[in-house]
Amino acid sequence: MATITSLSEDERAARVTLAATLEPDDAATCRLITAVGTVETVRLAAGTGAFPKKVDVIEAGLWRHKVAPRMDARTVTQALSESDRLGLCILIPGDDDWPAALNDLGERTPTALWVRGATSFLTAPLSHRVTVTGARAATSYGEHVTGELASDLTHAERIIVAGGAYGIDAAAHRAALATGGQTLAVMVGGLDQLYPSGNCELLERVGDLGLLASEMPPGATPTKWRFLARNRILGALSVATVVVEAGYRSGSLNLAARAAQLGRPVGAVPGPVTSVSSAGTHRLLREGLASLVTRVQDVTALLDRSTETSRSTIERGVGLGCPARQEASVRSF
Repeated sequence: MATITSLSEDERAARVTLAATLEPDDAATCRLITAVGTVETVRLAAGTGAFPKKVDVIEAGLWRHKVAPRMDARTVTQALSESDRLGLCILIPGDDDWPAALNDLGERTPTALWVRGATSFLTAPLSHRVTVTGARAATSYGEHVTGELASDLTHAERIIVAGGAYGIDAAAHRAALATGGQTLAVMVGGLDQLYPSGNCELLERVGDLGLLASEMPPGATPTKWRFLARNRILGALSVATVVVEAGYRSGSLNLAARAAQLGRPVGAVPGPVTSVSSAGTHRLLREGLASLVTRVQDVTALLDRSTETSRSTIERGVGLGCPARQEASVRSF
């Protein structure tokens, strides 16, 4: 009978094991992978062996107490079986089709990705991808602006990246498909359970004509934490992020903060001052995290300034080299 350690004897197998069993973007897991590697992290998670001196033994012990019950070999074999049945590809860092842009996340880089569709979208230059996001309860104004921006960006041969949600995300995907453009959806759960279910037909089209990706294995369902964890992927995959509409505490603002920490420019579309769906974009503009976007030329200007933005962000100490400040910035949104 297979054990969790026997299923994780090399780098690829160990990464798939961790991705299939543990929560994404877990800080303690990330630090252990950096310190001892993925194969050893699986062994430690399974309760085998002592922790090395270079890790905080108390923190590591609490981590093992939390994750050990999840280290079930059947979960891994089922994820592999379902991936084969669904025709999904599993990518890990170092693979030819792995998106190098995600490596900018440092130790928060996903351990693996499940993908379906045109993996060439992931290996295209960073400048070819733009993330478009915003309110799920979008207004007609927001959906109209999103459609115009996404259509113009696809005509400029940009790949539209979004999360497949209702509202702004769906409008961006639809506009890209309608113009014969390219679009990529990053899912919060497994690719066998496309979420939200009301967008299933749209997301199936994205998978057929574009690309679906997730760091979660088949069978995984959405949770609040997984939505927040996904934001780092949406922010890292693209050269810039555009928020079209958002409430004052919208999750889209967390995504904008994640993108800004990586030195990726952020744009925000203004709206009526009476609209709660524009309170978040106005907040981004007021706090200086985003530049004003009213037309595709403004997005193009963001792309042109991306290198300069990255340099100035690093100089201010907002990037991944300053984790305390990074986490505080994310939590503020």
